[in-house]
Amino acid sequence: MLHIGCHLSSVKGFEHMGKEALGIKADTFQFFTRNPRGGKAKDIDPEDVKKFITLAEQNHFAKLVAHAPYTLNPCSAAEKVRNFAFMAMEDDMKRMEYIPGNYYNFHPGSHVGQGVEKGIELITELLNRIITPQQSTVILLETMAGKGSEIGGRFEELKAIIDGVEISDKIGVCMDTCHVSDAGYDIINDLDGVLEEFDRIVGLERLHALHINDSLNPAGSHKDRHAKIGEGHLGLDAITRFINHPELKGLPCILETPNDLDGYAREIEMLRAGYAAG
Repeated sequence: MLHIGCHLSSVKGFEHMGKEALGIKADTFQFFTRNPRGGKAKDIDPEDVKKFITLAEQNHFAKLVAHAPYTLNPCSAAEKVRNFAFMAMEDDMKRMEYIPGNYYNFHPGSHVGQGVEKGIELITELLNRIITPQQSTVILLETMAGKGSEIGGRFEELKAIIDGVEISDKIGVCMDTCHVSDAGYDIINDLDGVLEEFDRIVGLERLHALHINDSLNPAGSHKDRHAKIGEGHLGLDAITRFINHPELKGLPCILETPNDLDGYAREIEMLRAGYAAG
């Protein structure tokens, strides 16, 4: 079964997001835990959460994917930026327990000239301060395009972070089709080879969610510019093969394409048709 959804605004609450998802034939979705540019998170309404959980159970929703703010950089050279990352993630882990058993995705960060090794050290240090055995949320490292000093553009970097996390069952990976292609992995012509490499280095058991995006730029560009499905350099055929791959079936697929709800509905319909045909 194809579990697919898109990124939705959390401003009106969980029940509203759930109804929006159902309205576009989605059975999962992604949302920001707080303003994507940082700042204080909106208070959670327990009654709203209760209504959403009932709605999700009745409609057989797959696991949700929460997304950390873009400004979160746990390996910044600036202590105040790292402190914000700690405070935001610590708070987000508490907030995630209102909807237990889901995923929390974040960009590993940019080392801003300190070097990859130092960046990985700072990321793992933060995760070890945040993660507790009691939490039900699994934190996901997103595969990145490798632009500038970004960490996470190579599978080896993700592996190094995971290896440094002490409570290892609470850490995994979200693979982004645009990012992984922009990073230089040929998911158009050698998807099997890319997934075999990921399995050898990281382990496919660590892969818990997928971001499904076309790319405005060709493979290896290190640009990170999303395109609508079928309108970029990946193309509909490659993305359809991706979601149909036996190693990826069943994982929640989140669209982050430049769309409104109607556009997401069309993409979901298109990908569901391609999945059924595959």
